[in-house]
Amino acid sequence: MKSHFAMMAGYNAWCNERIYEVAALLPDARYRADRGAFFKSVHGTLNHLLVADRIWMKRFTGKGEAPNRLDAILFETFDELRAARQAEDERIVAAIDGLSEADLAGSIRYRTIVNPVEIEQPLMPALVHFFNHQTHHRGQVHCLLTGFGLDAPSLDLILFQRQTGIGLS
Repeated sequence: MKSHFAMMAGYNAWCNERIYEVAALLPDARYRADRGAFFKSVHGTLNHLLVADRIWMKRFTGKGEAPNRLDAILFETFDELRAARQAEDERIVAAIDGLSEADLAGSIRYRTIVNPVEIEQPLMPALVHFFNHQTHHRGQVHCLLTGFGLDAPSLDLILFQRQTGIGLS
């Protein structure tokens, strides 16, 4: 199972880099425009992705900052957000790389944010959620970028696998 999660960590970083390359083409007014998405804008949605990743990484590792709001704006400028995203993706890859099969078979305990309650659950399904959540919101950003007339990149997992060779053997 570890190889699957390592693939997903690499895929996550690859997708984020591709999305940020296109988002960088937006003028600031469009980047921040409320387009009716759950987190309103490209800016709000990209911040939410980083917020959620930091929350989950704190749960998984016990380290790092964990925002207490899902709609927190961690970085006002695109360049700061992009740099933080790249650092977080490196952190995710390293954390997954450091897991053993025994770790993956274990559980985690954490407190939820929206309706605070203590949760204990197996680690693997939490990791599946973590990567699925990223895919969900990146899809929203992809839609927003397309709506602005930009050529948003393919984020297909199979394309990542073909380009990197990861997950094909």
